[in-house]
Amino acid sequence: MTLAATNGVLAEALGPREGAALRIKQVVLVMLGIAVLAISAKIKVPMWPVPITMQTFVVLSVGAAYGARLGLATILGYLLIGALGFDVFAGSSAEKYGLAYMMGGTGGYLVGFALASVALGALARRGWDRSFGWMALAMLIGNVLIYVPGLLWLGQLYGWDKPILEWGLYPFLVGDAIKLALAAVVMPALWKLVGSART
Repeated sequence: MTLAATNGVLAEALGPREGAALRIKQVVLVMLGIAVLAISAKIKVPMWPVPITMQTFVVLSVGAAYGARLGLATILGYLLIGALGFDVFAGSSAEKYGLAYMMGGTGGYLVGFALASVALGALARRGWDRSFGWMALAMLIGNVLIYVPGLLWLGQLYGWDKPILEWGLYPFLVGDAIKLALAAVVMPALWKLVGSART
């Protein structure tokens, strides 16, 4: 694996880079990111042993593509909309939504979304999103940052005598491995497209 010498992220390579146009671009990117997160949470792909959503893929990809600050702003905006009662989370519904849902079993994972987006943004700024191997490692780190607070919260909420790993980790590993591989292919490919468009 070879690291690219870079200090930019994908969102900075496209469109305006300064002034009011940059601010407008950032607002549009945040709104787009929130919309894609909400949609990805509701799409379930059949998978063994449990169906998967593309939500963690989008969380980590937004972090990598937007950078730490804009990625975090997007995740926090998404969480705020969910806290206000909009049905934007994977398991939320008309009956269970808002803060009540967020303080349930999924709460720790939502905290992990914010941590992981910052980490992916920081790693992308170091060029980790420009090669398969480094992007795969970045995705692995991001997944760990989602799972750790998620599992800690499950244990705190339901008790450490319960099968926490069987509930909140093992069923999702196959789907997460697929999403990791997908991101490791897609992000470097997008950088190649950006480079080709400039030549």
